[in-house]
Amino acid sequence: MEEVKFKIGEPAPKFSLPDTNENEISSDDFKGQWLVLYFYPKDNTSGCTLEAIDFTARIKDFENLNAVVLGVSPDSCKSHQNFTQKHGLKVNLLSDPEKRLLQDYGVWQEKSMYGRKYMGVVRTTYLVDPNGKIAAIWPKVSVKGHAGEVLNKLRELQKK
Repeated sequence: MEEVKFKIGEPAPKFSLPDTNENEISSDDFKGQWLVLYFYPKDNTSGCTLEAIDFTARIKDFENLNAVVLGVSPDSCKSHQNFTQKHGLKVNLLSDPEKRLLQDYGVWQEKSMYGRKYMGVVRTTYLVDPNGKIAAIWPKVSVKGHAGEVLNKLRELQKK
């Protein structure tokens, strides 16, 4: 599979996907705002739950900086609803079962566990500026402290 690589300053891929409540959400909805797009493998797994809870805990900080946080996985809207209710999440989650956006951002890749190869989401976060350009990328994210890193980078970029 071809891996999409982006450089800082390049236009972010456009999208239109259903969210947790099955509302169609488009990248055009966020013109003039910062957008945190975090891609994660699966609802209700340990790392993905910790990441979603961490972003939820800081959601007001992001909103105060004119930023929207969206989580994206191949899970269904129904799965997102259960995940959100179970953990009291405040982050809006987008459903990409056809994996179009996951592929556009280059996060749908071959992975390996216990010697078995399979396709899956490589946990990655993109920060998109108010002009729709990629401002920062975190490949192969380590969950612990990640939401804080993204928040700090957003603050740093807004000072420039």
